Amino acid sequence: MRTKEFYHSLKVDKDLCYGCTHCLQSCPTKAIRIVKGKAIIMENRCIDCGECMRACPVHAIYVEQDDFSQIFEYKNRIAIVPAVFIGQFSLKKSYEEIISAIKETGFTDVYLAEDSVEIINDIMLNDYNTGREKPLISTFCPAIVRLIQIKFPALVENIIPVKSPADATAQYFINQTGKKDIEHKETGIFYVTPCPAKIADLKVQSSNKKTLITGVINMNTLYNKVYHILEVKNKSKNTKPQAMQTALSAKILQWSLTGGEAENMKGRCLAIDEVHNVIKFLEKVEDGEISNVKFLELRACDHGCAGGVLMTENRFITVERIKHRASKLPKSVNKNINTKEYQNLYKNITNINIEARPVDSLDDDMEQAFLKMKKIRHLMCYLPGIDCGACGVPDCQTLAKDVVAKKAHLSNCVFIQRGMEKNYKLSPEHSIKIIEKIWGEKRLEKNCNKKGAENETI
Repeated sequence: MRTKEFYHSLKVDKDLCYGCTHCLQSCPTKAIRIVKGKAIIMENRCIDCGECMRACPVHAIYVEQDDFSQIFEYKNRIAIVPAVFIGQFSLKKSYEEIISAIKETGFTDVYLAEDSVEIINDIMLNDYNTGREKPLISTFCPAIVRLIQIKFPALVENIIPVKSPADATAQYFINQTGKKDIEHKETGIFYVTPCPAKIADLKVQSSNKKTLITGVINMNTLYNKVYHILEVKNKSKNTKPQAMQTALSAKILQWSLTGGEAENMKGRCLAIDEVHNVIKFLEKVEDGEISNVKFLELRACDHGCAGGVLMTENRFITVERIKHRASKLPKSVNKNINTKEYQNLYKNITNINIEARPVDSLDDDMEQAFLKMKKIRHLMCYLPGIDCGACGVPDCQTLAKDVVAKKAHLSNCVFIQRGMEKNYKLSPEHSIKIIEKIWGEKRLEKNCNKKGAENETI
């Protein structure tokens, strides 16, 4: 049975995109191509890390998200907010002020997503004590989980099968209040996300009815609303700040930062952030160059969720603020995980299946895969190897793979084109048509509106 496609939250605005190749070069999984002068995202390769969105100079890549007004369709409106959201605001603002401002935007209840990390940490430690192959890998970052599924399928078995804190906290809330309100659509649970990967992950779960979360709100959207309440409106002193519904601890506040998980695991644990760093490290793990590491905390963004593409504040300042707040809190919150309530939660959040979905496999037949690999090496002898991206593909090797997969032509390379023209194997007219197919019909035209521009020497 064919595995369902990934849901993707990253989209390209064709009206804004002009094919500048910034996204092409920044994508860690080579998921972007330029066709007719516009970027297209290959869905089977995209991990929704947001690097393309971060690199785009004209904001042509955007995140498809739920409309904030959707929360008002529900009587009970629950916000599940990551702790990094607290770090978006000055230390002069108390937890209570921030929570009160969130409620003023329309939510009736506010929980920190990391409220469930105590039981998640317990599950991870239990998994550590089993005989499973090490290093164990965290599931916290959905972009990294997808990265492993498509690029490092052999490491899928190393991933700890536990849901994200957002899912676990939603489940914990339902366990406390009962499912009646959810079933009668009186309660909506909304996760406020710092990155597009979490939107994509929760949306695909929602389509498969595997999550209790109703919708996903862009963190930047909520930040602007809360900032307006706290700073612009100059919040009324007569308004009594409301207490947070999550018992805070240093572990809860710092869990989503780089090192937040690794610090709470056993043995030799490494925390690696930024997706390109993660890829280089996993290549070493896959090749057997890394030994005696028991746990890997891997994050697609620099400094963990503090560096999420949907964050507003500078990541370094965010981390500083969170660590300062955490220094004044107890290390952890004691929760009795032996209760029936926690045991039910334990079962629900470990019910997760992660499958390998390799995209770099040349062919299911080993003999055919070997022959295709041989063709790729042969084609590389003709390609210049400078990875200019002028062919609309990230690099020469990827172009060679696309040619073998019959998704591109070797003549897409401008250097091959010039060589064919020189040897009279390709006409200049045909060469221009190839370029126009990649870069659009008007890409070779320059509009010289400036007076005297037509007389300039190029």
